[in-house]
Amino acid sequence: MKSAVETLNPTRVRLTVEVPFEELKDSLDAAYKKINEQVTVKGFRKGKIPARVIDQRFGRGAVLEEAVNDALPKFYTEAVNEGELNVLGQPEVDIKELKDGELLSFTAEVDIRPVIEIPDYSGIEVTVDAVDVSDEDVDKSVDELRERFASTNPVERAAADGDVVTIDLEAKVDGEVLEDGVASDVQYTIGSGELLDGIDEAVTGLEAGGEATFTSQLKGGTAEGKDAEVSVKVTQVASRELPDLDDEFAQMASEFDTLDELKADSRKRLGSMKQYDQATQAQERVLDELLKLAEVPIPEKLLEDEIKTRKHNLEHHQLGQMGLDLPKYLEIQGKTEEEFDEETKEQAVKGIKTQFILDELVNKEKLNVNQEELTEHLMRRAQSSGMSPDQFAQAVVEGGQVPMLVGEVARGKALAVVVEAAKVVDTNGEVVDLEDEEEDTTAETVEASSDESDAPAEAAADDKADDKADAKNEG
Repeated sequence: MKSAVETLNPTRVRLTVEVPFEELKDSLDAAYKKINEQVTVKGFRKGKIPARVIDQRFGRGAVLEEAVNDALPKFYTEAVNEGELNVLGQPEVDIKELKDGELLSFTAEVDIRPVIEIPDYSGIEVTVDAVDVSDEDVDKSVDELRERFASTNPVERAAADGDVVTIDLEAKVDGEVLEDGVASDVQYTIGSGELLDGIDEAVTGLEAGGEATFTSQLKGGTAEGKDAEVSVKVTQVASRELPDLDDEFAQMASEFDTLDELKADSRKRLGSMKQYDQATQAQERVLDELLKLAEVPIPEKLLEDEIKTRKHNLEHHQLGQMGLDLPKYLEIQGKTEEEFDEETKEQAVKGIKTQFILDELVNKEKLNVNQEELTEHLMRRAQSSGMSPDQFAQAVVEGGQVPMLVGEVARGKALAVVVEAAKVVDTNGEVVDLEDEEEDTTAETVEASSDESDAPAEAAADDKADDKADAKNEG
C-alpha cells in the first residue's frame, strides 16, 4: 500500500491511497463467505457455492463492493498511522479507481488537530477581586440564618409586606375555571415573589376573609403563558417574628455558645468562599489571556458538530429538566435566536481552543492523571450533577465518557501550570497565592470553559446511540 498526504489547510488533509489488488485477498475471501451465507443456489449446499458461480449469478461487482467496504477502514487507518496524523471525526472517502485484479485507489479528506505552538505565558498578569469580608457581609449571613428560624403567629389586622398569608386561589381563562387552576390553603410570604405577578398588590391590605381579583400571566400548568383572571381569598394573616440576635439564638441555630463565635465562624466561612471564587476568577482570566496569545485554527466540521452538540444538550437535557423548550428559554433570557446562535458559536470556539491548547500543554509537560485524581474529580462531578457517585460512575462508563473526565483533569493540571507561572494580583494591588485553591478548581474551570456537555453523565446515559461521539471526538 502507498499513501500520500496533501495539506488542504491547517486543520484538514487529503489522503491519497493506492492498494495493490493482492492486498484485498482477505477482504475478497470474507466477501465471498458473507454472500455464501446469505444466498441459496440450486444444486449447491448453503455456504458451499463456488466463487465463479457467485460471480455469474450475482456479479463480480457486488463482491468487489463488499470487499472494498470491508477493507477501506483498515487501509485508511494504516494511511493515517503512516502519515502520523491526529485525525478528528470521520473521513469523507472517494473511490477513485477500482481495477479488478490490479488496483484500488481512493482519497480520504479528514479534519486533523492543528499544530499549535505554545506561547510564552510567563508574562501573563491578571487582576482579581480582593477577598474582603465586610461586617455587612457577616450581618447578612447571620440574618439569613435568622430568617430560617422565624416563627409565625396569626394576627387580626390587614396583611402587610413580610406577612405570611394563607390563601385560596382560582384562575380563569376566557371565563372558564381551569382544571388545575384551583388551590386551597396556600401559604405565601408577601414580597417573596414566589407566586404570580400581582399577588403582592392584591393581598396587601386584606384581612382574613378579604377577597380580591387581579390579572396575571400563568407561569405553569395547562394554560402556561396565558393571561388569567385570578381570584384570591385570604383565610389567615400571620406575622413573621424573628428570634433575638443573642447568645441564645446562637445556641439554637448552631454549635456555638455565643453570638460572637457564630459571627466569627460566618466570617471565616465567607472568607473561604470568596477565596474559592477568587481562585476560579483567576484561572478563568489566565485562561482567557492564554487563548489570546495562542494561534489556534478551528476545524470547520468540528465547530459545526460542537455547536450541534451544545444545542442538543441544552434542549434535550437542561431545558427538558426545567420543563422549558428553546423558544421559551430565549424569551426568558431576552435573546433572539440569532443572538443565541452567535453566543453558542463563540462558546464553542472557546471550548475547542481551550481543549486544543491545554491538550498540547499536557503533552509538552508530560502530565498524567492518577486514579486518585480521577476519583476525586468524579466525586465532585457527581455532586454537582445531583447523582450519587455510583450512579454517576455507571453512567460515565456506559456512555464511554471516562476519557472525557481524564481529559478534564489533565487539562486542569495544564492550566494550573500556566496559573502558577502567571502573576495574579487583587484589586488592592496585593499578590494572590492560589496554591491552596488550584487543585480543587482548575478542572472545573476547564470544564466550564470547554463545556463539552453540561450534563455529561446524564447525556451519555440517554444518548449512547447518539452521534455525539462523532460530533465531539478525535478520530
